[in-house]
Amino acid sequence: MKVNQLIKLLPINFFFITRFLVLVIFCLLLTCLFIIQSSSAEPVKITLMMQALEATQWEPFVKEFNDQHSDIELEVIEGPNATNQVEDLYTSSFLLGNSPYDLVFMDIVWVSKFAAAGWLRSLSDRLSKVDLAAFLEGDINGGMYQGELYRIPIRSDGGILYYRSDLLEKNGYQPPNTFTELINISHILQEKKLAEWGYLWTGKQYEGLSAMFMEVLSGYGAFWINPYTLEVGLDSTTAIEAVNFLRSTLDKKISPMGVTTYAEEEVRRLFQTGNAVFMRNWPYAFGLLSDHSSPIKGKFKIKPMVHANNYFSGSCLGGWGLGITKNSQHPDAAWEVIKFFSSEEVQRRFVLATGYVPSRRSLFNDSDILTKFSYYPQLLNVIENSILRPPIPQYAQASDILQRYLSAAITNQLRPEVAMEKAAAETRYLLGKQKSNND
Repeated sequence: MKVNQLIKLLPINFFFITRFLVLVIFCLLLTCLFIIQSSSAEPVKITLMMQALEATQWEPFVKEFNDQHSDIELEVIEGPNATNQVEDLYTSSFLLGNSPYDLVFMDIVWVSKFAAAGWLRSLSDRLSKVDLAAFLEGDINGGMYQGELYRIPIRSDGGILYYRSDLLEKNGYQPPNTFTELINISHILQEKKLAEWGYLWTGKQYEGLSAMFMEVLSGYGAFWINPYTLEVGLDSTTAIEAVNFLRSTLDKKISPMGVTTYAEEEVRRLFQTGNAVFMRNWPYAFGLLSDHSSPIKGKFKIKPMVHANNYFSGSCLGGWGLGITKNSQHPDAAWEVIKFFSSEEVQRRFVLATGYVPSRRSLFNDSDILTKFSYYPQLLNVIENSILRPPIPQYAQASDILQRYLSAAITNQLRPEVAMEKAAAETRYLLGKQKSNND
């Protein structure tokens, strides 16, 4: 090629080479800018509210989550320790609109109300059948509403019967299976001056009264509300027998009159003094009763609740879990929090630190947990035979009705028959509109 021809081509090649280099440099600059922006971008903020005590217990796990997720910042807001007040705060935030919460830390009895109001996102497509099977069936059922899953269980709970194994063994008694056996053993040991009281239960007018009564109802083959038909069974013969049983423990001085004002801790503290034979409470009490300073350490055991002849024991299912709010702008980030909190490893360490009951079945036979809590296989039997409080949107109102009239019955303000008839009538009125709509 001649020199003059080469010179003619040079400007064209130089133009394309220069353009190419400029394009490469521009792309490199954009890439660097993207990396700088990504590294300096604020993490997505996810908020939820917990009772103050529980928030403190979760604090190290929240820090661990944030350390592991640079793109998500989890903030836990401390609420009141009273669960009904936490529910009210969540409800108010939803009713006012633009709730600040991405997640709801939910008691099992809130699910139907929150889901029916449209405040929660369905989680049904987030877990496979295999994933769901790892959790306790009752806990998963407690997170369902109209066939959709709205709550992933973080920890479970269930009512159990504590008994003084040392007193029963020394006096030749097997743990009672029926209400009658519990009354008879209590009476005999009281007569022998081996215990001041026979049976302690939560009779204060609050949610704990409804939870406890669910178990007595089940033990008599009765029911509160059928969630499918909305039939009310509080004024049935067997339901009135259940009230009469509670009333009889007071009339016969098997239980102190004070139980009509007792919540869980009042009951637990009195049982821990060694002055009672039986107690209905939740699993949390086991660790406190087993403390090195406890007068009854090593002198008690647990079993399923008692029942009437020809009927079966029922433990009222409790527990807490997480749901994603409908208005959350970051549902995928919120789901990462749920996955972390509900994972087997985090649940294992949380249970070991707090003594709460896991929602994953495998952990009831975990070697580390069994070393610290040897009673967990027995507890699994109780939890797996649990019963749900009525999963209806109006549960809070229905529970309030039951509490008022049941409290009137056990404090002799109303005869059991009258109290239950009034409770049933008010509950039917409450559910009447929903039943008409369903029809």
